[in-house]
Amino acid sequence: MTYLNTRPGRSAPLPHILIGWDDFETLNRLADAATGDLAPAAQYLRRELDRAAVVATMKLNPAVVRLGSVVSYAAGKGAERTVQLVLPGEADISTGCISILTPVGAALIGLRAGQSITFTTAQGRQQSLEVFRVDQAPLAKA
Repeated sequence: MTYLNTRPGRSAPLPHILIGWDDFETLNRLADAATGDLAPAAQYLRRELDRAAVVATMKLNPAVVRLGSVVSYAAGKGAERTVQLVLPGEADISTGCISILTPVGAALIGLRAGQSITFTTAQGRQQSLEVFRVDQAPLAKA
């Protein structure tokens, strides 16, 4: 299954995203190494990395979603959720830590409050999400 974030002629244009060099390098290595069940999400993450504007990590606005960010968002008409975006080994949905190697995690990277994106879920449905708030926090401990 591929995770496309748009379908030509059917979705809104992709939002402009920013990624710091440190995350860019980490996420490229992660996407390259992903296999098995993680491979489709890694392909989607790779597409997001390819279209991102990469900036010096120190110059990245704190309002931009990056690894370790605490993000409040809503998917579709669903309730607002707050999660922390983490590496796969640190993910624990029961504590609100979601992996960058999920469709939602890959969709969130590089967005700012007020931005929206449409992507395809693991179940093959088109889903949009909107970011409401971004806070920076240290990465969750596994």
